[in-house]
Amino acid sequence: MKTLLHICCAPCANQCIDVLRGDHYEVTGFWYNPNIHPFTEYRARRNTLREYAATIDLPVIEQDDYALRPFIREVAADIENRCVKCYEMRLFEAARVAKEGGFDSFTSSLFISPYQNHELMRNTAERAAAEYGVDFLYRDFRPYFKAGQEKARELGFYMQKYCGCVFSEQERYLKPTKIIP
Repeated sequence: MKTLLHICCAPCANQCIDVLRGDHYEVTGFWYNPNIHPFTEYRARRNTLREYAATIDLPVIEQDDYALRPFIREVAADIENRCVKCYEMRLFEAARVAKEGGFDSFTSSLFISPYQNHELMRNTAERAAAEYGVDFLYRDFRPYFKAGQEKARELGFYMQKYCGCVFSEQERYLKPTKIIP
């Protein structure tokens, strides 16, 4: 079975790849992340994936668009609820590429993150699968999150500190600091 794995970053993807390969899936990575900003962050994540994929013989399809303007246009009307638009952009594109590429299914490394809205992502992926007529391969990879982060550190991966969007980065810096008495 050939599956297309949408990859948000190498630290999140490494365990997803291992699990899918362990389940005898032929995995191809898919890089499409118009949400990641600024460009230096986008480039660091993309390049880390490229380097890792080469070491594990993972084919990767890149839709290498630094898409600041399209992403902002999609989320500008409702920044507080931007995640649904972000998931739609990436998962619908993954479904389209999977269908056009003759894959049996698609999934995403986003499903490893305990910080993402898992049910919203699942619902979005199921809608994308229905629209494009390709199977969504559901896997809850969250139990592998810690192992994936540990492996990423061991391998010296670039480790990001936020989901990728400029609004998430802003929120990261606006969190109240703890005052220790």
